[in-house]
Parts: sequence; structure tokens; C-alpha cells
Amino acid sequence: MPTVSDVIAALDALWPPALAEPWDAVGLVCGDPEAEVTRVLFAVDPVAEVADEAIRIGADLLVTHHPLYLRGTTTVAPVGPAGFKGRVVHTLIRNGVALHVAHTNADRADPGVSDALAAAVDLRVTGPLVPDPTDPAGRRGLGRLCELDAPVSLAAFAARAAHGLPRTATGLRVAGDPETQVRTIAVCGGSGDSLFEQVRAAGADVYLTADLRHHPASEARQAGAPVLVDAAHWATEWPWCEQAAGQLDEISDRHGWALRTHVSRTVTDPWTAHAPSSSPSDLPPAASAHPSPATTPPTRASRASSSPGAPR
Repeated sequence: MPTVSDVIAALDALWPPALAEPWDAVGLVCGDPEAEVTRVLFAVDPVAEVADEAIRIGADLLVTHHPLYLRGTTTVAPVGPAGFKGRVVHTLIRNGVALHVAHTNADRADPGVSDALAAAVDLRVTGPLVPDPTDPAGRRGLGRLCELDAPVSLAAFAARAAHGLPRTATGLRVAGDPETQVRTIAVCGGSGDSLFEQVRAAGADVYLTADLRHHPASEARQAGAPVLVDAAHWATEWPWCEQAAGQLDEISDRHGWALRTHVSRTVTDPWTAHAPSSSPSDLPPAASAHPSPATTPPTRASRASSSPGAPR
């Protein structure tokens, strides 16, 4: 059977640590490099529920996309404000489970996180959104540019994305006219609002990513194209787990390792519920939005009866 170090060497060939951002924390977090591996679990987040799942299925190695300790720490104590991270470390070590992280190196790899996102939504990848200048083949880099065989409406594309991605409490948010026709799609798994300049330069009709903040999204829409589809961070990165497990399966077969790989179905998106707005009406018309001191603002009831409400 392969050891932890054997499997990690194979994973590092898929997602070279040198591709990771300088601020990132990738690689082996805990575990004996010489311990044998028979079962591997892939997940997005190294949280307690996932650690418990790894133990329950008998995994020897847990591979996650997100780091456990992204910033420096001086302790793995299971107490204090960050004690939950220490408890994960103690739980894994006590049960003989190693933890390995592939983060921004997996984002930039070929195939990488955004390839898996594109595949989940059944998109044809044409190249990286932000090419890696060190890749002579021009396939590595952040994000991916994709193309549909024929244009579809933004509403239809959003429905397609919602169908392809795992369900989360918040679903997907859309910015733009639902009838806008889109064909060229930029995708970026995880937080993508730092790449708007590259998305516009690429001429994408729509941008599918996660964690879009108000100001970057508002400015992007004021600038025109692209229209936006914003999914849950976890949902845009979970497809990578299945892609990564398949890659390790192929390596295992070539080496005759007989590894068993598993993909966590535990939803670790932090948002657990969605409450639609219960306001009975839109805001009042512009003329009465800022009444003079002598004018009485309309009551909520009068607004509801005189101004039709928009769907929420």
C-alpha cells in the first residue's frame, strides 16, 4: 500500500505547490508521512463535521481545498477563540488521519477548480481567464473562459447553473436583464470579484463566480457587460472534489495501489437558511421618498395599497 508521502507526491504532481499564491498555506497539515493509506476523503472545508466523516468511513488521508490554518498560528490548543481548529487537528491525529490541503495551486492547475465548475454546468472550456505565463501550453491559470453552442437567455443560463451545482440555502443571485442573451461565459470557482477587469477584457457575456460584494458588482453592472451569476462559495468549489477523486483513482490504477476514494457530501456552506424579504411593497416613488418637513411620509399600509409590490 502507498504511504501518505507517496500519495501526496502524486497529488503535488497534479497541483504543484509552486502554483500557490505566496500567502497561501498548502501541503501536509498533520499526519505521519510514513503511514499507509488505503482510503482517501476529499472535501472543501476541514471542519469538525468533515473530520468526523473521515473517521467514520475509515479514511487515512483527508484532502481539502480550503486550508485549516490560512494565517499563522502559535498553537493547536483545542480551546480559545480558534479552538475548533485545534480540535480538528487533535481529532485527526488521535485517529490516524492525515490532512493535506490543495488551495490556490488547485485553482491554477490544469485541470483545476474552475474546470470542474465549468463541467458541472456543462460548459465547453476554451482557455484560462487569467493565463499562467509560465505555462507554455497556455492551459493553466485562474478562472476559465467557456462558450455555449448557441446563445441562451440569462434566466436560462442561471437555471442551468442552479441545476448543475449542489443545492445551498442561498441558491444563486443574478444581476442583469433575465432576457439578455449570453454565449461566452467566464467562470471562477470561489471568490471572484477581483477578476472583473480580466472578465471585461475577455469580452464575456456572463460571469459565474461566488462571494460577489455590493460595490464591485454594482460597478460592474454600471459598466455594462458582463451580467452576473453569483453562487455560494462552497457550491462553486465542491465539483473539484469529484474531479480530484477521479484523478487520484487514475493514479491509483496506474500504480496498482487499490486506493478507495470518497467525496464528502456534507454541506459545509456556512449559510443554513434563506428568508425572502417580507416587505409588502416597493419603496415609495421618488417624489415622496424624501418628503419635506410639512409632508407626512406614507404609512406602510398606504404604500402597500398604492404601489404594487415586486417579486422578492
